[in-house]
Amino acid sequence: MEKLIITCAISGAEVTKEDNSFVPYTVEEMANEAYKAYIAGASIIHLHVRNDDGTPTQNVKRFDETIKAIIKKCPDVIIQPSTGGAVGMSNDERLQPIYLNPEMCTLDCGSVNFGGDEVFINSENDIIYFAEKIYEKGILPELECFGKMHVDQVLRLYKKELIKDHLHFSFVLGIPGGMTGEERDFLFLKDSIPTNATYSVAGVGRYEFKLAELSIKHGGHVRVGLEDNIYIRKGVKAEGNKALVEEVVRIAKTYGRSIASPNEARKILGLKV
Repeated sequence: MEKLIITCAISGAEVTKEDNSFVPYTVEEMANEAYKAYIAGASIIHLHVRNDDGTPTQNVKRFDETIKAIIKKCPDVIIQPSTGGAVGMSNDERLQPIYLNPEMCTLDCGSVNFGGDEVFINSENDIIYFAEKIYEKGILPELECFGKMHVDQVLRLYKKELIKDHLHFSFVLGIPGGMTGEERDFLFLKDSIPTNATYSVAGVGRYEFKLAELSIKHGGHVRVGLEDNIYIRKGVKAEGNKALVEEVVRIAKTYGRSIASPNEARKILGLKV
């Protein structure tokens, strides 16, 4: 099997310090959490940014400051800004970080309920618009799918050449309103994508390590981080993103999977080294 790419989603837009005190808000906190995850084995940092009070923002200046601070500590790490932003943001607001020319960014491939009255809206026209802007900048999109219908949406747009090679999927499973994170769900999605595509799996909450192990076992890649799960085990909060990455490294060793460095991850994903 190829080496394992570990992505660390260090903060997200929703989880707070009240949920876990290690959730980073400030530029310095973001850089420190990214560095600890990188040293533990993460080759990609999935990045949302916050204002100092913890509120989510897609402000390009804040992204620029945060990315520079991370790169200063982790010169070769792959930065993957989120274009998901937070529920309620406009498309152009969500797209701001692509103008910093990152190697990768996320592309959400369908709408999903986020619990209560929150709906994360990504219409087909939204997806096409995002893809056009992302490809114009020469950025590799990570194709975020919350269920099988989103995978199907990607493949329809791929046939129309509106989404292009290399296809790198992210299966985000276990959120309220999305697809659950059972083994059958993972296998269904894995078997629904082209054989030359790559994929990573993000299990939310209790699904995080269960899905990480399944993806490792089947040759896929893994995303972990405080965005997705604040616990290292039931009832015990993780002491930062580092602990979550270390657990994935431990699981990978039991299956004989080596951990990809950032440049090895670039080769796997078809990025320039």
